[in-house]
Amino acid sequence: MKGRPIPGIIFIVAIGSTLHRTLRHWRAFVGIYIQDGLAYKASGVIWILTDAVNAFVMPMVLIAAGKGGAISGFDPNQIVLYYLVSLLVTCFVTCHFMWEFAMEIKEGQFSTFLLRPTSFLQFMGARNLAWRCVRTMLFLPMFALMLFAYSAFLDGAVVHITGPVLLSVLLGHLVSFLTVMALATIALFVQDATSIFELYYIPMLFLSGQMFPVAMFPDWAQTLSRWTPFYYTTGFPTELALGRIADSQVWPMLGIQLMWIVLSYFAFRFGMSRGLRHYTGVGM
Repeated sequence: MKGRPIPGIIFIVAIGSTLHRTLRHWRAFVGIYIQDGLAYKASGVIWILTDAVNAFVMPMVLIAAGKGGAISGFDPNQIVLYYLVSLLVTCFVTCHFMWEFAMEIKEGQFSTFLLRPTSFLQFMGARNLAWRCVRTMLFLPMFALMLFAYSAFLDGAVVHITGPVLLSVLLGHLVSFLTVMALATIALFVQDATSIFELYYIPMLFLSGQMFPVAMFPDWAQTLSRWTPFYYTTGFPTELALGRIADSQVWPMLGIQLMWIVLSYFAFRFGMSRGLRHYTGVGM
C-alpha cells in the first residue's frame, strides 16, 4: 500500500539497530576490562604461569623417563613440540571465569549485571575477549623465552596451521568458555562453590591433554577423554596441529566440538534460570 513502509526494510533496520547497539556495548565492556587487566598485570602473569607450568616441567620429566628414547610414539623432539603447541593453544582456549562469577555473586555485585541492557552471557563474552587480548600481550614474551630454551629440540619441527586447525581452536575456546559458564551457575545454588571449582581441575588437566598427551594414555582412558568436553578444548586442536589426527576424523571431531558448545550453552541457560530463583542478592 502506498505510503506504508515495507516490512522487509523495517526488519533490516531493526536488526541493524540491534547489532549497532550490541557492538557499542561490547566495545565499552572490552575497553573497560582491558584497562582492568593491564592494571593488575601481576595477577595475570600468575594465571598464565599456572597454565604454563606443565610446558615448563613435563617435557624434561618425560624425556628423562624415556632416557632420551621414544614414549608411546613420541620422541624427545615431538614431546617438546607437543607441550609448546599445547601451551599456545591453552593461551587462547582455556577459561577460568567461574572464580570471578562466584566471587561477584558472594559479594552481591552480580545484581548489577542483571540490571544491565546486555545479557549476562554477552557481558561475560566481551569480558573474556578483553582478557584474551591482555593475556596474549603478557604471554608472548614468555612463550618466546620457552622457544629459546627448547630450541635444541625444535629442528625440523612441523606445525600445521590450516583452516580446520584454526576452526578447532575457536570451537575449543567456545567449549571451554561455555562449560565454565555452565559450571559457574553452581554458585547460585550454594554458599561457597570454590571447592567444587577446584575439583573441576582434576579431570580437566588430565582429560584435556594438558598434563600428558592423551595418546600416551591406556585405550580405556583415551576413550574416556573423548567422551568428555575436556579433550575438545585443547587436546584435539593440539593433536590436529601436529598432524596426529587422521583426515577422516577431523570433521566428525569438529562436529563433536559443536555438540559440546550447544550442550554447554543449554546447561548454562538451565543453571541460570533455576539458579536465579535461589539468588538473594544479599552479598557480604
